[in-house]
Amino acid sequence: MNIAIIIAGGSGQRMGQDIPKQFINVYDKPVLIYTLEGFQKHPQIDAIEVVCIDGWHDVVWAYAKQFNLTKLKWIVSGGENCQESIRNGVYNLEGKCDSEDMIIIHDGIRPLVDAMVLSDVIVKCEQYGNAVTSLPYNEQIFVVEDEISTMEYIPREKLRRVSTPQAYKFGKLDWAYHEAFEKKTGIYGSSYTNTMMVELGERLYFAAGSEKNIKLTTKDDLELFKAYLKSDKDNWLK
Repeated sequence: MNIAIIIAGGSGQRMGQDIPKQFINVYDKPVLIYTLEGFQKHPQIDAIEVVCIDGWHDVVWAYAKQFNLTKLKWIVSGGENCQESIRNGVYNLEGKCDSEDMIIIHDGIRPLVDAMVLSDVIVKCEQYGNAVTSLPYNEQIFVVEDEISTMEYIPREKLRRVSTPQAYKFGKLDWAYHEAFEKKTGIYGSSYTNTMMVELGERLYFAAGSEKNIKLTTKDDLELFKAYLKSDKDNWLK
């Protein structure tokens, strides 16, 4: 069984709006619903769990009914930070999943997840035991020596940008969150499941990514998302 955990527990303060950014309407549809529809439509996703900010659970259930999101099975409350929210989602699946079931973790504010990307994450996880969406760096990366200069760069061939979706076998994922919270490692600051896994000594495997898979953090990101929705793909492009 392949289960998606969609993380929608943030308040979205950087967006500067009166409601959490995952519930902002874009062309009469909340951002979160665009995200959920990507998983609803994918034939290899069997069930969806949403980790949601308190006070919005009933709203998500209502949207699920309105937009026919039949794969949504569970809604759980988020935590104080991203890692606590993911942990809550993982722990809720204890007793519901087998150790070999695949868990696909995705940010609720990444509404343009491509079916090809999601498929490749699933294929790579089946092959290697985990998979993280990734893209190469196309710019040069320099290390800051002081406020105005540098004498060191990192070859971009050694770098990858990693985001979501990410996929892990449930048994390993559940173990990792118990281990990390017990040892208090890989759970603070900007930590995510992928960085936590590396801190616990696990090897990660790359899957395909997409430049369109943007994270809606600021108002500019929201305008870019709207532009993507309205754009037409040229038929002559290969």
